Amino acid sequence: MSTSQSNLERRVLIPGRTWGLIIAAAVLYGLIAMRSDTFLKPYTIFTISRQVEQFVLIALAQAVCLVVGGMNLSVGGIGSVTTVALGLCADTWHMPMWQAVLVAIAVGLACGLLNGLLIVKLKIDSFIVTISTMFIFMGLRSGISRGSPYAVPDSFTIIGQGGLGWNLTADGSKIIPYVFLIMLVVLAAVIYMYRSTVFGRRMLATGGNEDAARLSGIRTDRMILGANVLSGFFAALAAVLYASELGSAAPETGDAWLLISFAVAIIGGTGLTGGVISGVGILMGGIIYTLIGHGLVEIGAPSYYMKVFFGLLILLTIAIDRGREIYGQRKRQTPETSAEPVEPAEPTQ
Repeated sequence: MSTSQSNLERRVLIPGRTWGLIIAAAVLYGLIAMRSDTFLKPYTIFTISRQVEQFVLIALAQAVCLVVGGMNLSVGGIGSVTTVALGLCADTWHMPMWQAVLVAIAVGLACGLLNGLLIVKLKIDSFIVTISTMFIFMGLRSGISRGSPYAVPDSFTIIGQGGLGWNLTADGSKIIPYVFLIMLVVLAAVIYMYRSTVFGRRMLATGGNEDAARLSGIRTDRMILGANVLSGFFAALAAVLYASELGSAAPETGDAWLLISFAVAIIGGTGLTGGVISGVGILMGGIIYTLIGHGLVEIGAPSYYMKVFFGLLILLTIAIDRGREIYGQRKRQTPETSAEPVEPAEPTQ
C-alpha cells in the first residue's frame, strides 16, 4: 500500500465494511418498523436508544482489550462490583452521589489495573487472568451485597431516565436519552484516540504485531496495561449509567455482559486477533444487536432460544470476517502486488 493510499484511509471516517453495517441496520430497522405499529413511537425509540448505549459501552470494554491482542472475560464482574461500590457509598454510607460515582469509577479502574498488572507482570494469558478475576469480582459482589439491591437518590435517575424531546413531540415524549448522548461523546473520544493520538496508534500496533511493535521501541506492556485500565473504566461507566436507568444499584448487573461484549464488538468489526477497531462499527453493532432482539420478539421467536440466534449471528460474523481476511491475503500474494512491499492496512474507524 502506498503512502498516499495509507493517508487517504486515515481520512476516511467510515470505511466500506462499516457502510455495510449501516445499510444492514437501516434495512433491519425498516423491516421491524413495517411489522410493528409501535416501533416508531417516541417511547420505543427512547427505550432502544438506552439499550444501544449500554451495549456500546459494554462492547468498548471488550474491544479495547481485543485491540491489543487480548480479551477481558471479567467485564461483567467489573460491572457487578462497581455497582455494589456505588450502592454502598450512596445507600449505606450516605455519601453525596457525585462522590459515590467517583468511587465506583475508581473501583472499575482498579479492577482493570489489577487485570493488566497480572497479565504484564506475571506473563499470564489474558484468558486465564480475566476468567479468574471474573469469579473473584462476582464473589465479592455477592458476599458484600448478599444479593440485595441498593437504593439511589431520585435525583440521580434523571441521567438515566431523562432525555431530550419535549418540544419535538405533541405529547412531550422524550426521544433521545441523556445516557445515549453520553455514550456518543465517549465513542467520539475513543475514535479520536485511535485515529489521532500516539497512545491509540501504539495500541493498534501492539495488537497488530506485538513483536514488531516492541522492536520498534513501543512499550507494549504499557499498552496492554493501559487497555485493561480503559476496559475497567468503560465497564464501570456502563454500570453507573445502568444504575441511573434502573433507579437502583442491582448486584446482578453484569451477569449477561460477557456475550454482549463479544457479540457487539465482533459484529462492529473489532479484530479478534488485534490491531483493528471501528468506533462507528461498534455503534452499528450495538444497534443491530438491539434490533435483532426486538425483531425476534416481534416474530414471536421462543425466548428460550434467543441465545441460539445471537450465537449463530456471532459465528456468521466471524466466518465472514475470516473469509474477508483470507481473500485479502490471497489478493496481496498475486503477482501484481508482490512486486511492491506491502504495508499493514490502516485500522478502520
